[in-house]
Amino acid sequence: MSDPLSVNGAVPAQASSVDLPTITLDPRLGPNAASTDPLSDDAKARVRELGAQVIARYPRPRSALMPLLYLVQAEQNYVSADGIKLVAEMLGLTTAEVAAVATFYTMYRRKKCGDYHVGVCTNTLCAVLGGDAIFAALKDHLGVGNNGTTGDGKVTLEHIECNAACDYAPVVMVNWEFFDNQTVESAKDLVDQLRAGSPPVPTRGAPLRTHAETSRVLAGFLDTAVNEGPSAGPASMVGVELAKERNESAPAMKSEGKA
Repeated sequence: MSDPLSVNGAVPAQASSVDLPTITLDPRLGPNAASTDPLSDDAKARVRELGAQVIARYPRPRSALMPLLYLVQAEQNYVSADGIKLVAEMLGLTTAEVAAVATFYTMYRRKKCGDYHVGVCTNTLCAVLGGDAIFAALKDHLGVGNNGTTGDGKVTLEHIECNAACDYAPVVMVNWEFFDNQTVESAKDLVDQLRAGSPPVPTRGAPLRTHAETSRVLAGFLDTAVNEGPSAGPASMVGVELAKERNESAPAMKSEGKA
């Protein structure tokens, strides 16, 4: 039986018999991490081809780091160790520099995501208006926990700290498109439709794409549905409409160089 303090089989000199949890290093940091889920040659070729277009947009290649990570995610539905290695090679960076970004931003998935990422807002306003109940119900309905993916690979469920849509709380986002004013029953119906292959139309924004397709758009490539669907609803426009009625406007900004 391995020592409870062992790290990849190595036992520190100070290890004792105290019952502490095993320390497991992130596999992407190991020398053979990339071999665990390699990108296919075709996928690598696509990332290199499209990545060259992305890199050309910037005066410094490393500025293309985040879009390139989305390109990798578009291929594997998450950012794999092999993807991190490829991006590092393309930009002349270390894998540690690339992994630091990939593990910092939550929209880069760290394990395979379903076709539809369902994010339930559980921040304060959404939570008290039903977000907590929706999240609990979906976990039970789908049989998964937080960041869990259904067995059919269709839905990944995650609680989100804020979807920036308090005016429509409680809100659920699917691949970052809004489904407003949700209830437990409407949210269950939503995920059932996703799993059945009949994704519903979002309350606001463009028609749904798969998570992989969304990642490609986030990498900076043409969004053919950019003008489809409303971008703002009545609740978001209340302040603007009141200002018009009252003939109010924001104070004029002072010109540069003037007190």
